[in-house]
Amino acid sequence: MNVVYTPAHLLHDPHLEFETSRLHSPFEHIGRAEAIRETLQADASFTFVSPTEWGTDPITAVHDPGLVRFMSTAWAEYQQHNPATREVMPDMFFRAGLRNKMTEAREPQSINGRLGWWCFETTSPLTEGTYEAARGAVDTALTTTQMVLDGAPWAYGLCRPPGHHATSSMYGGYCFFNNAAVAAHHIASSTGTKVTVLDVDYHHGNGTQEIFYDRDDVQYVSLHGDPARAYPYSIGYADETGTGRGLGNNLNLPLPFKTDDDHYVAALAVACQAISSFGPSTLIVSLGLDTYITDPISDLAVTTDGFERCGALVAELGLPTAVLQEGGYDVSALGENVRRWLIGLRGTGG
Repeated sequence: MNVVYTPAHLLHDPHLEFETSRLHSPFEHIGRAEAIRETLQADASFTFVSPTEWGTDPITAVHDPGLVRFMSTAWAEYQQHNPATREVMPDMFFRAGLRNKMTEAREPQSINGRLGWWCFETTSPLTEGTYEAARGAVDTALTTTQMVLDGAPWAYGLCRPPGHHATSSMYGGYCFFNNAAVAAHHIASSTGTKVTVLDVDYHHGNGTQEIFYDRDDVQYVSLHGDPARAYPYSIGYADETGTGRGLGNNLNLPLPFKTDDDHYVAALAVACQAISSFGPSTLIVSLGLDTYITDPISDLAVTTDGFERCGALVAELGLPTAVLQEGGYDVSALGENVRRWLIGLRGTGG
C-alpha cells in the first residue's frame, strides 16, 4: 500500500496549547505523525511516496479565500505587534451577537481581532511554519486521492495537521485546512461522480459536515462521541441530516461512553449500509484513532484488534478508498493502530 508523507508537517511545532482553562503541552504534536511513519516504514508492505504540489486553488474551492490569505501571513504579522511570540492564539472571538441590530460584520483590521475572526477556539496555535505544514497536508490528501482515482484500490495519506474541524471559513480543533473536504470536492468536481466521506474520529468533523451540508454529490457519515459530552459540543447530533439538495446525505452516529469493539463495529455496519445506499464512486476515510481505549482526550474503548475489524468492514464496500489521517493521541499505540486498520482494509492484497 502506498503511504503519502511529507516532512513539511514538522514545520507546525506548537509547544503549548490552551485547553481546560490551562496551558499545557499540546496533544497534537509532531511526534504523532512521526510515530505513524516509523511504524509503517518498518513494515515492508508499505511504500512511502512524497506528495506533489497542488497550489491553493483546490483549497479555495472549499474554503473562503480570505482564510487562506490570513493563514499565509498571520504569524509573521502578529510578530510585528507582539514580538517573539512562538505560539499565536486569539484572545477574543467574534460572535454574531456582538453586532446584534447593527450593520453586517466585517473582518477586523487589527491582527488581534482577525485571529478571533478566523479561529473558533483556543487549542490551535499558529506557529511560524503552520501555513506551510497545512499546505503540505492538503498536498498529501490530494496526492493520495489522485492515486485512488488513477486506479489504486486504496492509499493512505499521513496528513498532519489534521483537517476535519476546519469549516469553510474558520480554523480550530488542531485543523487549519480541511484535507478530506478538499479531496472530496476534487473527486466530485473532476469526475462528476458522488463521493462519501466516512469520518471515524472520536470528535465529530464539524467542518466537513458544514462544507457539504447542502450538497447532493458528497455524503458525510460520522461515528463519534456524543456531543452531549464530546467536543465540539454544539454539532454532531443525530438529527442533523442535511439541508436543501443535501437533505438525507448527512448521517451522524453519536456513540455512548466506553463503546467497545463489538458495539463500534455494529455502528460502523450501519454507516456502511448508508454508504452503499448512497452509491458513491469513491470513499474517503477520515481516520481518527482517538476512539482507542487509552486515548488521553477521548472516552471510547476500541482496541487494536477492533481497528483491524473496522478496516476489514470498510473493505467490504468494495470502493476505491483514500484514507486520510485525522486524530489519535495515545502516541505509544498510534502507529500500530494505524497499521492494523490499514491491514484490515487491504486484507492480504498487499
